[in-house]
Amino acid sequence: MDPAAVELGTFFPRPPETVWRALTEPDLLERWLLRPTGFTASVGTRFRFTTPTSSSDEIACEVLAAQRCAQLTYSWIYSQAPARWVVDWTMRPQGNGTRLLLTQTGFDIRDRRQKMTRNAMERRWKRLVLPRLGEVIHH
Repeated sequence: MDPAAVELGTFFPRPPETVWRALTEPDLLERWLLRPTGFTASVGTRFRFTTPTSSSDEIACEVLAAQRCAQLTYSWIYSQAPARWVVDWTMRPQGNGTRLLLTQTGFDIRDRRQKMTRNAMERRWKRLVLPRLGEVIHH
């Protein structure tokens, strides 16, 4: 494990196709993450996530890798933070469900503020975002 990366694994008792849909269908993405504009799961696609509280508070993204039901990777540039992160979702079938690994990289943990941001992002993914993803997948 990379101490500078956020790495979180979880299991969903649903097939990879169901998990893939939750990661790639805009209406489902909006329910657990943020509202995407211009998103398709195709390498090179540039899109934006907007926060519900402010349309000017955007995250600029580009799909870097997309392999159906296996991997989705995109850059994540938040206008309020001086960093370029990469968010990677890797999934594989496991028993009667899907093992999902989230990896977020691009933090410079030698920088105190970046280390704090990394820790805050890990907590947010773990406590808020992944549970909401689970709710979407189970419905």
